[in-house]
Amino acid sequence: MADVLSQSEIDALLLALDSGELKPEEITNEEEKQKVKLYDFRSPQKFSKDHIRTLELIYDNYSRIIANYLAAQVRTTVKVNLEYIEQTTYEEFMHSISNPTILNLFKLQPLSGTLLFETNQQFTYQIIDILLGGKGEGVYKTRSISDIDRNIIMKINQALVAHLKLAWSDVLSVEPEFEGIETNPALNQTLAPHEPVVLITLSVEIGKNSTFLNMCIPYLSVEKILDKLVFSYWYQESDENDKAETQEKIVENLNKVEVPINVLLGKSQISVHDFLSVMTGDVITLDTKCDDPLKVLVDNKVHYIAKPGVVGKKLGVQVISVNNEEVDGDD
Repeated sequence: MADVLSQSEIDALLLALDSGELKPEEITNEEEKQKVKLYDFRSPQKFSKDHIRTLELIYDNYSRIIANYLAAQVRTTVKVNLEYIEQTTYEEFMHSISNPTILNLFKLQPLSGTLLFETNQQFTYQIIDILLGGKGEGVYKTRSISDIDRNIIMKINQALVAHLKLAWSDVLSVEPEFEGIETNPALNQTLAPHEPVVLITLSVEIGKNSTFLNMCIPYLSVEKILDKLVFSYWYQESDENDKAETQEKIVENLNKVEVPINVLLGKSQISVHDFLSVMTGDVITLDTKCDDPLKVLVDNKVHYIAKPGVVGKKLGVQVISVNNEEVDGDD
């Protein structure tokens, strides 16, 4: 709804128009600037706000998970924070990272294609320095990676990729698969230059040094599961799973409940005088015959009809029908 001007504001506007301080064209241009929004058709926005918001929750959780992992590896305080998530193109992502760098290639089933995880050399050499007994301080010069460096960093990066399984678990069950590393981003041409991707940037602070990690997820990889990145679907699926799990637990607990079962052989009425004079060996006549079906009571209510018999050396009954009316009434 448009803003409503007060009478004093209207008078001031008319006065400015009359004096020439404000021109009608300027008002029109200002309104057009507010209505028109720039849009680059070369890089269409394929990720909605809901998709970005869900990814923020996933990777905010991921930042805490890998912070605990890295702290356990380097035996010092590690802070990892999610800085931002934005949509860009594959070409812009490749231009934004340094060369050389450590570019990890991995898959994340059921997402299709190859995903990229960039851990720059400052982060890499600091981790290697600490693991090999150094303090992990200062600025590290760019140099070629030796075979020992490669083996150490591959072990660390494989674990970083593996922890994505836990970070995604609330939204989707994924299976990370580490493929390898590249040191020259220019040699990695897995996507078209203008292919839309989502760029996830994490800041890592180890000691006095701070650096960034970048993860690139192509739109083609998440296209088939975009509906699962929407809040309504996420919570609906979570509620359904919780409901089914709750029902199973209720049934399991109810099955453990013990209920009394009695078999009614028959009934008889006697006087108080006869009752007081009953002795061992006396016979009380019931209102049923020996071959009549018996009533089986569960919690003092008739649920089954049975016939008497012998099971081994013990007396027993065999259920011949279910008293459905009584059962349905109880339900």
